[in-house]
Amino acid sequence: MMKKLLENWTLKVLALIFASILWFFVTGEQKLERYYAVPLDLKNLPSGMMVVSELPENIDVRISGPRTLLMNLHLQQISITIDLQGLEPGVTTLKRLEERLDLPGPLKITRLSPSYVDVKLERIASKQVEVAPRVSGEPAAGYRLVEVRSEPRRVMVEGAESAVEKLERITTATLDVTGLRENLRREVALLSAGRLISIQNSEAVTLEVVIAPLVPEE
Repeated sequence: MMKKLLENWTLKVLALIFASILWFFVTGEQKLERYYAVPLDLKNLPSGMMVVSELPENIDVRISGPRTLLMNLHLQQISITIDLQGLEPGVTTLKRLEERLDLPGPLKITRLSPSYVDVKLERIASKQVEVAPRVSGEPAAGYRLVEVRSEPRRVMVEGAESAVEKLERITTATLDVTGLRENLRREVALLSAGRLISIQNSEAVTLEVVIAPLVPEE
């Protein structure tokens, strides 16, 4: 029995090696599908404008192709780039995002979501707005809150033109004056005016709280 097994052992070993190579080749060429969260990359934003529409950070892409290629395709190698050069203020619908994804020839995109994006651009505007101090609580018994002053009284904001035009004031974080018997100076943060507006130079102001004794009624 052993004698028969050992007959032509060289040919048998070569056949086994050949079969193994063939198996790896066939396996490597099997079709495969994989999902990728491909980053959405914006470039060449026109000067003096900003993107105001909410765009997805990633595009869900399903790619099919030879197993060997897909297994060696890494997310760091791919992105979907949108060139904003030459766009005017307003909404621009950018379709056929799959054409913006550069893949090796044998790989195919079988699904892409979303398949298009609406990019809205607005001009950037700036202006000064009033600071609106916010306080809570009551001074100690026998005392009253005379006034609350902000330093500075106005701050510069910048952002999307439509949002800046509507903005009238920036509110501070709430300062608690409960139990106060004397004046108070405290630095407080300015609250956000939304994702389309940024506060320039400083994100905090100094509030001066003026406290005075109650005047007895005659």
